[in-house]
Amino acid sequence: MAYNRDNYIRVKREFETKYARARDEAQERREELHARFPELRRIDDALAETGMRVFREAMAGKEGLDERVAAIRRETEELQAVRGEWLRYHGYPEDYTDVKYQCDLCHDTGSVGFTMCTCMKRALTMAGYESSGLGSLIKTQNFESFDLSYYKDNKKSLDNIKHILSVCRRYADEFDTARRTNLLLRGNTGLGKTHLTTAMSKVVIDRGYDVVYDTAQNVFSDFENERFNRGYNDDAERRTPRYFDCDLLIIDDLGSEMTNQFTISCLYNIINTRINYERSIILNTNLTADELRRRYNDRITSRLFGEFMLLEFTGTDIRAKKLR
Repeated sequence: MAYNRDNYIRVKREFETKYARARDEAQERREELHARFPELRRIDDALAETGMRVFREAMAGKEGLDERVAAIRRETEELQAVRGEWLRYHGYPEDYTDVKYQCDLCHDTGSVGFTMCTCMKRALTMAGYESSGLGSLIKTQNFESFDLSYYKDNKKSLDNIKHILSVCRRYADEFDTARRTNLLLRGNTGLGKTHLTTAMSKVVIDRGYDVVYDTAQNVFSDFENERFNRGYNDDAERRTPRYFDCDLLIIDDLGSEMTNQFTISCLYNIINTRINYERSIILNTNLTADELRRRYNDRITSRLFGEFMLLEFTGTDIRAKKLR
């Protein structure tokens, strides 16, 4: 797994803040009661001495040590029971001054032993959703919500989309940065390309990989802003490195951008660099094979048709069917 580095740093800091805040709040509650009830402070001071008492007994010699330590343990348990009764008598729950962690497994540290806690995995997954660029799509477009009934009026299209669905599921379930696979999803608008790429993204993110999704227009706009406008704001965040560094890059609606030598150069750089570094890429396009050849140069199309698995979507516009 390779969680997004910036997400990991941010989430780790959030956990450190949660951990410190939980302990600080417990200390504030303890000090509040100590200020009001000096007798509780005396009980807590006595309990705080337990460790030192055990240490002193250990230094006094091994003979009879087990019995002496057991006696301290009994006294401590009795004192804790008295403390609990005292808190209840004054209208407080027994755990009022305990540290209240959000996660009982890791105590808000993000790890249990040497293993990442499930709560931190969940936080990183949510951060992955946010940084992927999928926005609200990822909440509704998944494999479970992909409806095959919209293809049932044409058996050939239905069989084809079943095959594509199977390929996409397997791609997401078996995604591995050590085994690079690229997909080219081609077909007319409204046939489910975006839905299935979103579904794949969700599964890949859930498995702990870093995914970046965006439209071709936005991708090349980022390159243009960085190339031509960055001098006006040198402190602006550079967005283009994420297109090279992520585990899986998805560019939607390829061909919708204004095509010129600059955008062609950027596209070639993205595809070629990711292929060379064996980082996966998925491209969605409405363009036919001939239209791709006419719009882009041979260096790009030779990679598209030689380095990508083609998934050809057929049928009629599902969005139009839904509207009807």
